[in-house]
Amino acid sequence: MKKSFKLEDLDCAHCAAKMEDAIRKIEGVQGASVNFLAQKLTLEAPDSQFDAVLAEAVKVCKKIEPDCTVLV
Repeated sequence: MKKSFKLEDLDCAHCAAKMEDAIRKIEGVQGASVNFLAQKLTLEAPDSQFDAVLAEAVKVCKKIEPDCTVLV
């Protein structure tokens, strides 16, 4: 399954790149991209694991950029 989510208050292109790298390392992630200009996270993971992977990705985003919110 592949879904896109709006990111709110992502202020730093470098942080977006760090988020993308960290999300790609999460177990079960098949693909991930964080687009700073579009303020968008695109996440791809197996249907059976998607919710757990998404929850972990949200935690990663908060850790790297505390003001950023993933609109699920």
